[in-house]
Formats: sequence, structure tokens, C-alpha cells
Amino acid sequence: MRNIKFIIASLALSIFVSACASLKKGSSSFDDSDSPYVAETTKPVVKETPAVVVKKEPAPTTNSAIVVKEERVKVVGQTETNVYKFYVIIGSYKVVDNANNFSKEISSKGFAPVILENEQALYRVSILGTNDETEARQKVGTIRQNYPSYSDVWLLVRKK
Repeated sequence: MRNIKFIIASLALSIFVSACASLKKGSSSFDDSDSPYVAETTKPVVKETPAVVVKKEPAPTTNSAIVVKEERVKVVGQTETNVYKFYVIIGSYKVVDNANNFSKEISSKGFAPVILENEQALYRVSILGTNDETEARQKVGTIRQNYPSYSDVWLLVRKK
């Protein structure tokens, strides 16, 4: 039993010593010139990279495709007297207070916003409700042309 312990201890010691020896002489598979740890003997060469040109996408125009989504919605804060099939959406919010604040902001620009709530509790700010799809699409084009900051306006089709 003593001999087995001695043999195991000797093996462990020889493994440890050989591991330390390989660290001393270096165990990497690449030569020192490729090593990221070699000390610089010359001043590093800084390569100039060409300036990155970011191409800005032009704002959508009246000819751009219109995003159309179909959702079940209800008008927030009013009894629905007029139920429309198409709504032009200018903003979407998770918090109703944010939708109310945005509605006040765009009211000052001449819009008559209505807040809709969908089944996922998202609040859509609509600036037009109509049963005429052509009228709704024309309104989207007009907003994109006259208000570039609202170029992401889209069309909601009300599900029954």
C-alpha cells in the first residue's frame, strides 16, 4: 500500500514538474513573432483607414410602400359612434399617458387625433378614420410629403 502511494505521488510530482518546464520554455504553437505578448521593439505602424461613409436612407415618399396591419381595436375614452374600417396611424405607445401627450402635441399641428387600443394593450394614435381605403392611403402620402418627421405613418385595417 505504501508503495502505491509513493508511485502515485511520484507520478503527480513528475507531471507537475513537466508542466512547469513547458511553461518556462513556452508551449505555444506559433513563433514569437506572431505572439500577441511579444514586446514591441519598433514603433507600431498605424494604418489609416478610410472614413466610413454612412448612406442615409431617404425619407419615404408618397410612392413608398405603405405598411398595412390588421388589428382589433377600440376607441379609448369615447363611446364609439363611428366605426371605421381604416385608420391612419401616426404613433404607437405602450403607455396611455404617452399616447395622450403625443395626441396633444400633434393637435397643435392641426391634426385631430383619436387613440385606439389593440388586443395587446398598445395604444395607436390615429389621425384619420375612414371607410375609404383610397382616402386613407392619400392621407398617408400627404403626411409623408408635408411632415418628414412622421414618415413612418402607416395604415391600420380594423378587424371585425
